[in-house]
Amino acid sequence: MELTARLERMLKAYSHYYDIEQDSALCHGFAATAIYHLRDENYILNKANTVYATEQHEYVYFAVAEHVDKAQAQHWIDQSRTQGLKLIHPHKEHMFSYVTLMVIANTIDADAKKLLKRYTYSKQYRLSLHGWMEYHIAAMEVETMSFLSNPVGKKARQNLRENFASEV
Repeated sequence: MELTARLERMLKAYSHYYDIEQDSALCHGFAATAIYHLRDENYILNKANTVYATEQHEYVYFAVAEHVDKAQAQHWIDQSRTQGLKLIHPHKEHMFSYVTLMVIANTIDADAKKLLKRYTYSKQYRLSLHGWMEYHIAAMEVETMSFLSNPVGKKARQNLRENFASEV
């Protein structure tokens, strides 16, 4: 299966709950982006009497390449983190936002693997009263059919693994 077919499979899996963008200005040099927003609120009688509300967001950036070295991985991390942070607007109803980098590559250098596994970034807004953000990474090396992630990206790695489990 080619890399573009693998990307399409992942986008199809995400398309049920996420808004998918391909080949647009919103992609910022990535193969695709997926955006998820959820707002939950409880109110009494009408919406003017809101008891509480929470918002959850996730911004996923898909990167596809034949080979990934440490410099390329660092570039994708910096680019996706910067673009994701621009989209986060904390306020009293903001619960959390995730920025996720999904890498699909035929081969990944050992140094790049180390970077992808160890990279962490999180941010609290007003001592978490206005929510927080976490940066997730998940990657798939096609040649060895191995999946890796940073410590908080385990769910994203599991999603990759489940979509390609039949090939393992």
